Amino acid sequence: MITPELLVLLLAALIVGLAKGGIAAAGTLAVPLVAFFMDPLSAAALLLPIFIISDVVGVWLYRREWDAWNLKVLIPAGFVGVLTGTLIEPHVPEAIFTLATGLIGLGYCGWAWLESRSDSRKVSQPSLFWGGFWGVLVGLASFVSHSAAPPYQAYVLPQNLPKMVFAGTTTIVFAAINLAKLPAYLSLGLMKADDMGLVALLCVAAIIGTFGGRLLSQWLSERTYLRVIQIILFVLSMQLTWSGAAALF
Repeated sequence: MITPELLVLLLAALIVGLAKGGIAAAGTLAVPLVAFFMDPLSAAALLLPIFIISDVVGVWLYRREWDAWNLKVLIPAGFVGVLTGTLIEPHVPEAIFTLATGLIGLGYCGWAWLESRSDSRKVSQPSLFWGGFWGVLVGLASFVSHSAAPPYQAYVLPQNLPKMVFAGTTTIVFAAINLAKLPAYLSLGLMKADDMGLVALLCVAAIIGTFGGRLLSQWLSERTYLRVIQIILFVLSMQLTWSGAAALF
């Protein structure tokens, strides 16, 4: 039976596919969308296999284009962020994660707005301290809602890496962190065997979305689709922030 919840999940999986197919910013919508009818961590766990399957393709495509220094720093730091999320999850109310999901989305929108108004970008050298700091935030934000673009880009974009090296480094970092989340979510009981049939269906939707993302990225202007995604994400994030804050206070 097709329910509203199933339609939302299929839409979220399609969005994940769009992100991997070229509409990268679309990925930030998936967890906030599903979080309207389940807690954010359960939503993140349900969508994790779809991200991992998509990552396999991405890593293969970018297997020769990456920055070794950033991988050596960001991946271990990201693992620390995932471990931090795993340790605090049993002691933190669900409303905190709902609020955090909303704030991460708003943070992304704020970062994107500031970036769009910037006329120039300062070039900075990679730093072990700041790489570790931002990497932990990347792992923690990814653990909560698969939306770690703001801390990741805040650190990596100023390095002014070549376009394909940036894309490959991004793909490999997030693929490694997504794999680290698998045992983390399993240990917390967030992934259930009876969800596997649903996950298979969602993977089909994600594959369709991947091809759709490829076509849309060629057809739509970058400015147009980014603006649409940011507007939708802003509305969803405002609602989640309100819901989380209301439950706490």
